[in-house]
Amino acid sequence: MSVYKQLQQARTLFLSIDIKKSGKNKFAGYEYFELGDFIPTIHQIFNKVGLCGVVRFTNEIASLTIYDVEDVNHGSIEFTSPMVFAENSKGQAIQNLGSTHTYMRRYLWLMAMEIVEHDSVDSSPGADVEVAVKAIQSATDLDSLKVHFSSAVKLFKGDTEAFAKVNAAKDARKAELLAKDAE
Repeated sequence: MSVYKQLQQARTLFLSIDIKKSGKNKFAGYEYFELGDFIPTIHQIFNKVGLCGVVRFTNEIASLTIYDVEDVNHGSIEFTSPMVFAENSKGQAIQNLGSTHTYMRRYLWLMAMEIVEHDSVDSSPGADVEVAVKAIQSATDLDSLKVHFSSAVKLFKGDTEAFAKVNAAKDARKAELLAKDAE
């Protein structure tokens, strides 16, 4: 199995787990994922699907390379970001370095696992419905369709208008997948 398929399996498994955001931005009024919220779960999932993530830093680039543990020479995917250094005028240099590493690791893992965080999507009414519909429409098989739909049902519990949209998207995608399988 390719490292890309393994990563997609890991992402799908991660979506099926209800991870809670423990970080709180009191000034802007939103919650966010801290590393401790998702790293233990990702490591368990990666162990199950045969992946390993390695974070590296240079002065210019932060990277997360995800390896297929059975084929480390050919099976890898790399995620990178320009290095940005945390600055806290009250902190010691080592504290700023630690903050930089923590932030960069967090953002690399969010990118690799496609974990949605607070952004303009979170603050735009109705935008989450469109994101859920797109996720449902991108399902490649009935199992991933079920995962995406189940996540959407939890997210829009009690919102009949949003549920109607995701349900219609699920029905349409299911029909497409069944027709494709019949060919």
